[in-house]
Amino acid sequence: MVKEDFEITDAPKIIVAIDGYSSSGKSTMARELAKRVGYIYIDSGAMYRAVTLFALRHSLFKADGKVDTDKLLPLLPNLNVSFQASASQDGVQHTLLNGEDVEKEIRTMEVSNHVSPIAEIPEVRHRMVELQQRFGQEKGVVMDGRDIGTTVFPHAELKIFVTAGLHERARRRWRELQHKGLDIRFEEVLENLGKRDRIDTTRKVSPLKKADDAITLANDAITHEEQMEWLIKLFQDTVEKIENGSRD
Repeated sequence: MVKEDFEITDAPKIIVAIDGYSSSGKSTMARELAKRVGYIYIDSGAMYRAVTLFALRHSLFKADGKVDTDKLLPLLPNLNVSFQASASQDGVQHTLLNGEDVEKEIRTMEVSNHVSPIAEIPEVRHRMVELQQRFGQEKGVVMDGRDIGTTVFPHAELKIFVTAGLHERARRRWRELQHKGLDIRFEEVLENLGKRDRIDTTRKVSPLKKADDAITLANDAITHEEQMEWLIKLFQDTVEKIENGSRD
């Protein structure tokens, strides 16, 4: 059971790394956990989407879908991705690309269809990891992505690996896009996720995989409430172990 009297004000701060497959629900649970415990939430996937949007805007994709790295790489040092609370107070943390709010633009299927080739470029990953590690310098951070527990924060105090079946994840993503008013076929979403899974798990640099000390959550058949109760209790137990000097 979740400890209702749990106090985090004076508790030691930790880093929570949540990795998993596309549309497994990791961002939703990471965002809610951060809100519940007063931590900063960082969506690392949004950072790669922002770079993808930048590349699309500057016509840096070739006809075969590959990235023109000769043009992109010299621009990386001056490319900055950050986050801020929405000016409309909609409760969503918005992604900024060189100071511009691009939260809506990075969630389109066009960006989804191009993000994997961007994310597998070693220089892009190096730049994004550098920025992500800066966010975690003071701890008190919940970050989700595909290599947070293995590459970005290998010493994170709490690591979660989220998984669900491909069709279930595609169903969730399709319903999310429909809710946003986007007219798209389920088969297209299914194909996109399958392709991203293959690229994410087989790329040479920081592939998607479970960290050895990560705890797996298969959330195909549990409710959101059950998932969050499990996660918050795990967070509380981890903090208390550290506070009591008995971390495993």
